[in-house]
Amino acid sequence: MRWQGRRGSDNIEDRRASAVPGGRLGIGGVLIVLAVGLIFGFDVTPLLQETGIGVEETAPAQITPADQRAAEFVSVTLADTEEVWREIFATDLGLTYQPPVLVLFKGVTSSPCGGASGATGPFYCPLDRKAYLDTDFFTTLERRMGAGGDFAAAYVVAHEIAHHVQNELGILGQANQVRRQVGQADSNAISVRIELQADCLSGVWARHAEARFGSLEEGDIAEALNAAARIGDDTLQRQAGQPVRPHTFTHGTSDQRQRWFAAGYRSGDVAACDTFGARDL
Repeated sequence: MRWQGRRGSDNIEDRRASAVPGGRLGIGGVLIVLAVGLIFGFDVTPLLQETGIGVEETAPAQITPADQRAAEFVSVTLADTEEVWREIFATDLGLTYQPPVLVLFKGVTSSPCGGASGATGPFYCPLDRKAYLDTDFFTTLERRMGAGGDFAAAYVVAHEIAHHVQNELGILGQANQVRRQVGQADSNAISVRIELQADCLSGVWARHAEARFGSLEEGDIAEALNAAARIGDDTLQRQAGQPVRPHTFTHGTSDQRQRWFAAGYRSGDVAACDTFGARDL
């Protein structure tokens, strides 16, 4: 992905220099807890506290050259999403796009949707209309999950911004309202449709970014598809040594995530991303 030397976004809230919690958890325990958070999509910081693992405030996180590069990359990618979605909203939807703020942090921070940590992975909070991302997640994505490459990281950013697009269109609020009124299995099924739609919208963004900026290089789409496969619910459960339990899925299988991203990329059309009207996912 060609991103160096291009415009960065002003909608970045950088909390990386804030004091962060530090713990006394061994590396084995950390990996187990991280796996739980990544699979089930919730903040495991309270779990660390309840098990007697000390969580203390330490000195502000050290910003490494890798952190700085990641921040610059995120800023450019965010700027790309702003330009693409502003144009799509105006041209295709007849609407005005209001871009979100993206919060960069290291370790742990807070949000109106709950604690944000490396264990939760990147997420979007509709309550404050902000996306949250620990810059260390890119290292986790590459080294622990096998999804390296700039465009794999861009896909992660684009997916979270796609949740903001859903929020802007009123889709996210309606879907979450229904989720609160149904049982857990049905709520999970709706969550899968939310996430797959965000994957599809990420593909729409990729198609427009390629045309608008010429930023995609050979192999970039393969990187995004590989990342989608690595974070499918079925794959994460297998990697954690658990049986695959479809009724617990909240994001979709690896195959589903790949197919919906590809559908958005092939069409470049928001209308192609109606996962809620799709009979088969």
